[in-house]
Amino acid sequence: MATRLDPLDLYDVRSLLTDEERLVQDSVGRFVDERVLPIIGDCFDQGRFPKELIPEIAGLGLLGATIPEEYGGAGMNGVSYGLICQELERGDSGLRSFASVQSSLCMYPIFAYGSEEQKKHYLPPMAAGEVIGCFGLTEPHGGSDPANMKTNAKKDGGDWVINGAKMWITNGNLAHIAIVWAQTEDGIQGFVVPTDTAGFKAQEIHKKMSLRASVTSALFFDNVRVPDSARLPNVKGLKGPLGCLTQARYGITWGPIGAAQACLKEVLDYTAQRILFGKPLASNQAVQLKLADMARRITTAQLLSLQLGRLKDAGKMQPTQVSLAKWNNCRMAIDIARQCRDILGGAGITTEHSAIRHALNLESVITYEGTETVHELVVGRELTGINAF
Repeated sequence: MATRLDPLDLYDVRSLLTDEERLVQDSVGRFVDERVLPIIGDCFDQGRFPKELIPEIAGLGLLGATIPEEYGGAGMNGVSYGLICQELERGDSGLRSFASVQSSLCMYPIFAYGSEEQKKHYLPPMAAGEVIGCFGLTEPHGGSDPANMKTNAKKDGGDWVINGAKMWITNGNLAHIAIVWAQTEDGIQGFVVPTDTAGFKAQEIHKKMSLRASVTSALFFDNVRVPDSARLPNVKGLKGPLGCLTQARYGITWGPIGAAQACLKEVLDYTAQRILFGKPLASNQAVQLKLADMARRITTAQLLSLQLGRLKDAGKMQPTQVSLAKWNNCRMAIDIARQCRDILGGAGITTEHSAIRHALNLESVITYEGTETVHELVVGRELTGINAF
């Protein structure tokens, strides 16, 4: 008899992983099953980030996972980092966003663009979860046009004085440091700004219907003075923050796979047990067609992200390839979450089930770090050679 396939991995993508990659996935998966899933629905209801989990997340080596061990990281490859994102988002997008920002948007720029002193000072405690970072790029009026940046930093003797505001900043009110991008006379530059610096203010954003188990803030800079040693010395211009976003978007291509798998598993269990008109809902042709389509789309996303990870680890990954996977996988996941919510019927509108929570979270994931339209246009530019922005 043929062995029955894993409904969440029809193409046995797991067999394409190394032993180390499978170990990473299994370790994070156990953490999500045992520590995240029992509380995350309540956290979402309460609008609370489960910061009590930070020491455990750090203890598993999930913060700065790809950073070399000499700076406190775990020295993992890109595929392992992707699997971390997939498993964390199977729990909740807010949890993956926390790790994504800490790893790709805060630790990465210090590692890639920082001085040796900055690396040694910040990276080990950040990997340990003792210093939390946030990433200050997006501005209230800027959105998809980061070049339209108003936040500025002006040289004053040996210091820099920063003025401006940033919006939609994950971890803002949790953070001990902010990676702040600002216009200078010499182009856009990055600064590591301690959040207890005079003139710095973080204001948490409430009334959210998405990423409720995550801290989202607005940042304000009123003559925030930092020494030149706070400046990231090894990059100038938009390539600095855009390089960080490429790293984070890579992880985001993996995360929604976990969210979609969570929704599909929930609906497979529900339709097997739900009796309607005298038979299990799973025996309905319309339901099976929907389930089959979900499996098809999840499989496609798995293979996209795995190949993207192999390209990344070979040093061949291009931003357009990241855009294609982010666009495809976020669209896949949000469509599946909505479809699963529909199959669950009235029960699907409560956080007793995960589909509505994932669907609402994915409204943010499909928007941040490049909207779906922006990534479509990135691919279009690659195909035609014409910039249509």
